[in-house]
Amino acid sequence: MSTPPPPPDGQPTGSKLERRVITAAQAALARHRYVSPLTLLSALGWLPGNMVDRWRQGRVPELERSAAVPPSRLLEALEILGRWARDEGLQPDEVAYLAATRDRHPLRFTTDGDPDIERAYRTHWASNTLSETARARLVQRQSTPPDLVVHSAVTTWTCAECGETGELLVSEDAQTLCLTCTDLDHLVFLPAGDAAMTRRAKKASTLSAVVLRFNRTRKRYDRLGLLVEPAGLDSAERQCLGDEAARLRRRERDRERRADQDVALTARMAEEILRLFPGCPASRAEAIAGHTGLRGSGRVGRSAAGRAVDQDAMTRAVIASIRHEDTEYDQLLMAGIPRADARERIRTDIDRVLTAWRTNA
Repeated sequence: MSTPPPPPDGQPTGSKLERRVITAAQAALARHRYVSPLTLLSALGWLPGNMVDRWRQGRVPELERSAAVPPSRLLEALEILGRWARDEGLQPDEVAYLAATRDRHPLRFTTDGDPDIERAYRTHWASNTLSETARARLVQRQSTPPDLVVHSAVTTWTCAECGETGELLVSEDAQTLCLTCTDLDHLVFLPAGDAAMTRRAKKASTLSAVVLRFNRTRKRYDRLGLLVEPAGLDSAERQCLGDEAARLRRRERDRERRADQDVALTARMAEEILRLFPGCPASRAEAIAGHTGLRGSGRVGRSAAGRAVDQDAMTRAVIASIRHEDTEYDQLLMAGIPRADARERIRTDIDRVLTAWRTNA
């Protein structure tokens, strides 16, 4: 039997898997100046990109469930990567992987949660040519929690809490919820397309979320835009007003808002709010009514009770407004505090404002 020829200079030796792993790792290092297990396993074709996206969005409990090979094969690749990286003098850094959900819970790679294997998945190997400062910046950027994610519905669905439906939905704690039940219904949609507007609106918003829609043809998620706070959008528009196109866009958006509002219903809602809460400023009552009664929003004002100007519905709309405008609720959510805990923390603040408005104090 003839002996196979030696590999060309610079080419990895060893088993077929070892050669594949080292080749993919070398390519990643040359491109990014670091190698991560996710980059490697994706390059090997073992982790489909759309499943990694679902995992990072908190919709898949453990990443290894989505792999095209068994866990033992994944672990073998990680061991080869670790040996090669140490031989090459690469520097290990542990990176936090957090879910794109409001609680920012740590993501799990394995079903049994073995700490050593979990740590191996989180270890990124940086080039030894990077300075300590550059490595620290890289780790900080890679550990930054991802944006909150809202999905544009592609199939029929109902909210697990209220039973309603709508165009947008949120996956939270293995449930499908509407924007109202996740306290995101006060946000407004900014379509993708204007990078400056998007960047400024996000920066000016305490709470924001990326809107994605699954593209069945391309088998990937497309970014439709961003949900931002109305004040954040107004701030971004003011910064962009030097641009004539921005002015035209704002006028068009205002026209669409006016067309979507039921003026008579909004007026009745504002009257009922002022009757229930005489201490509420008139401008605030009008803003609450206009917000909750926006056609197609799925908010409480568009429910049957809301259209009937039901007392309980109007009270819920007022409480929602106070929660977002007069407390630190949104900051708590963005800090990863669970929704129930955040509501409990600001309960006293809400009661204080409600009492003042009810008594006209």
